[in-house]
Amino acid sequence: MSFIVTPNILLPVHTIDKEKWAVIACDQFTSEPEYWDELKSLVDNVPSTFHLILPEAYLEDDSNHKIEKVNYNMNLYLKNHLFEEHKGFILVDRQTPYVKRRLGLVIAIDLEVYEYEEGKEGKIKATEKTVPERIPPRVKIREKAPIELPHVLVLLDDLNKNIISKLYKNRSKYNKVYDFNLNMDGGHLKGYEIKNTKPIIEEIENLSNELNLIVGDGNHSLASAKVCWDNLKKDLSVEETQNHPARYALVELISLYDDGLTFEPIHRVLFNSDINLIKTLQQKLSGSSELEVYFRNEIHKVSVSENPFIAISDIQDVLDEYISRNKYIEIDFVHGMDSLKKVVKNNKDSIGITMPALDREKLLPYIRENGVLPRKSFSLGEAVEKRYYMESKKILK
Repeated sequence: MSFIVTPNILLPVHTIDKEKWAVIACDQFTSEPEYWDELKSLVDNVPSTFHLILPEAYLEDDSNHKIEKVNYNMNLYLKNHLFEEHKGFILVDRQTPYVKRRLGLVIAIDLEVYEYEEGKEGKIKATEKTVPERIPPRVKIREKAPIELPHVLVLLDDLNKNIISKLYKNRSKYNKVYDFNLNMDGGHLKGYEIKNTKPIIEEIENLSNELNLIVGDGNHSLASAKVCWDNLKKDLSVEETQNHPARYALVELISLYDDGLTFEPIHRVLFNSDINLIKTLQQKLSGSSELEVYFRNEIHKVSVSENPFIAISDIQDVLDEYISRNKYIEIDFVHGMDSLKKVVKNNKDSIGITMPALDREKLLPYIRENGVLPRKSFSLGEAVEKRYYMESKKILK
């Protein structure tokens, strides 16, 4: 059985303002609630995916009520026929403030062949360790949701095949289903409907290596989808599991070698901290490279390994151990230097730790040989370049 299927994709009906419909992934700007407050004021009284998600910046604030509201809105949007259905793939052309074009392909993958736990093998694997406590809130949203809205980006190892870029060269053959500016300075988005998906599926599945698909963004969201499916299928017959919509998750597939794909570090911010943390980092880390640490108006230096894979692992080990001994300290993960400096400036007794960037050419070999990276090891682009919610899919019969 194929591990890629052709989904029935839901898009907003043509009368909906797409610029207000599509909003950025819920796990962005978690320490900058002002971003979400501004976005809310923009879309408060109109149909928008903002009303179908729970931004993590609000996760601790009456989450149960917010989750119920999200599920209610999903059913309301379906009842009021705010979606139109397209059977096929969507070729995505994304422009960001940093790159002219990043190409993607919205497909559905089989959760039966996806694995996020260490030591388990699958045709599709997570790149980073998942944090167990981050999964239950997402499961709670999804388990009663009638639809899913993906911000998951899956990387395709198709060196010299150019599977997605070849589709883009033939875009004039496909029906354009959307073309609009993204809100909050997110860039521009175009989408083309591809109905003849069988040749594409065959080309992807015929790639030589056992592991050609890895999750680049949205590891926890996809892990939550897997948990929900594993829970649901316990009460299904073998026949029912074969075609249940919750078995298949909507994702955007991007070539690992796409010119518009950039690998950016994800920086760390430690709240309720002090100079002792910096001293601990300086004592326990070593190497021929340096990274900067921000504390109040000071910039400190910490030596780390020149190998970014090792450096990230070493830094996270020290932070995990330090946090375990200092329960009042909280950690957040921040995209972009500007956001890092802003968060440190706006939060007294916070420490911002810059992180090294990974080399994309070495990512898949590392995953194949060593398994998953530490959590939040890299980001596909800056925060504003993250996936905006546009497509959705039913996950309940």
